[in-house]
Amino acid sequence: MVGRFQPFHNGHLAVIKEILKENRSIIIGIGSAQYSHTLKDPPFTAGERHLMISSSLEQEGIYNFYLVPIEDVNSNPLWVAHVESLTPPGFDRVYTNNPPLVRRLFQESGYEVRSMKLLNRKDWSGTSIRKKIISGEDWKSDVPKAVAEIIEEIDGVTRLRELTQSDE
Repeated sequence: MVGRFQPFHNGHLAVIKEILKENRSIIIGIGSAQYSHTLKDPPFTAGERHLMISSSLEQEGIYNFYLVPIEDVNSNPLWVAHVESLTPPGFDRVYTNNPPLVRRLFQESGYEVRSMKLLNRKDWSGTSIRKKIISGEDWKSDVPKAVAEIIEEIDGVTRLRELTQSDE
């Protein structure tokens, strides 16, 4: 499963639980790992997102996962090979709701590609949650407790609000 997880939210957690019902373990690729501190790309570092995901899964008693930061490669024909070079060997199924290009690239490389059911998309999307954080609305109910704690610990609310001011 590849995503940017900006931030990791309850929808991501629900999808991971569903994936684990039919798989022994899950490899989670943290996409756009080279970016942080922008509103356009992930506002959180790859390390912060890694901590959000691992802490959330461990709070749920889930330990059969591998987290892999994946930097963007600006060459579509090389992207799947890049992902393969960073992940543990042996995966044959990819879960994504990313743009059709991601689906196509993995299919052309011989992978079974499945879509994931999106839950409560109105509230459980990174864009929606970041907007709530910036505007001071309730966002903590949309993320696992560990994520809320980490965002507060790194002063992520102030970071997002300052990024809004700097992008204007």
